[in-house]
Amino acid sequence: MSSFTPWRPRRQTLAALSGDISGAFGDLGTLLPYVIAATALGVLSPRPVFVGLAIGYLLVALLYRAPIAVQPMKALGAMILVGGLTAGETALAGATLGLVLLALAATPYLGRAARALPQSVTVGLQAGLGLMLMALAFEMMAAGWWLALPAVAALGLSWRWSRGPWALVVVIAAIWLVPADALPEAVHSTPAGEGISLPSVAGGILAQLPLTLLNAVVVATAVSRSLFPAAASRVSERRLAASSGLLNLVLTPLGAMPMCHGAGGMAAHYRFGARSLIAPLTMAAACALAALQGSAVITWLAAIPTPVVGALLAFAGLELTLSRRLFDARPDCRPVIAATAVATLFGGALIGLGVGLASERLRRHLVRRRAEGTPPDRGQCP
Repeated sequence: MSSFTPWRPRRQTLAALSGDISGAFGDLGTLLPYVIAATALGVLSPRPVFVGLAIGYLLVALLYRAPIAVQPMKALGAMILVGGLTAGETALAGATLGLVLLALAATPYLGRAARALPQSVTVGLQAGLGLMLMALAFEMMAAGWWLALPAVAALGLSWRWSRGPWALVVVIAAIWLVPADALPEAVHSTPAGEGISLPSVAGGILAQLPLTLLNAVVVATAVSRSLFPAAASRVSERRLAASSGLLNLVLTPLGAMPMCHGAGGMAAHYRFGARSLIAPLTMAAACALAALQGSAVITWLAAIPTPVVGALLAFAGLELTLSRRLFDARPDCRPVIAATAVATLFGGALIGLGVGLASERLRRHLVRRRAEGTPPDRGQCP
């Protein structure tokens, strides 16, 4: 028996390392579509984009020591995809958002506002954002179910063996065994023009800021504390806002893509085995290697078929939707969660927030009436 005691820790260490390396690439489903489009369109250059992501993940590893995601900002990314932002406008919007986030992080009000948000609304926002990711994932997988279904089957092994290298295996197999997809038509369209339009910049900021505050600050904090409790003391709304703000203020003027810490990315990292700082360090190294390849990396990324990227994205959305807090919620809180999630799915995070707060107010009113004069239930929904 004693001769086998050194092997068990070694085996556990190898399993943990394998899970962290696999989980590092679990967020490719939310990262790749925006990066490929922005660089292939010619709006942003691949080298500064990947340098920015590498620095972002290195900062995450040093600051949080946990698999906190670094993702492109979705609203600004979407505007780039449709030709709505030039390189200069993207830099100005990103730097302005960075300044705003740093200003909010410097005050105690951001944390207070987040703590005042009912947990039923937070869980509903999280579920709604997960459903949005899954809806996008199904659209991507529909481009080739014969590729998507084997990828889903392989990734589904993570439900049985969560620390296996499933995401990494799927990505490598997709690149080497499957002919590359043709890029979407929009990627080959005319790049956005030069110059800066202040209305375009302002529109991008107004579209992105509520999404960042809700998904990448408030919900991301809740998700990280649930998935990575060992890092709870290092993760807070103010710190996530500060690190996002710093990355954008410093790096987007140099050509990086506007970045944030998305809750869906954290769920994706976790689903495929990431548990420690090894995962963000792995991503930092991978992004640095991609930056060294320059424009050649676009061909590599485009070689990953769209249905496979959709499969990765589907698991990220599923992990975000089916959170532990969703199943632990009291029965009277579940209608609030459902209303918030549906409103977020069809109307966006800001609409979901409004519907959720109204639903939670109605719930408390009904509880007060049922209590017949007893103090109303002002506790948070678990």
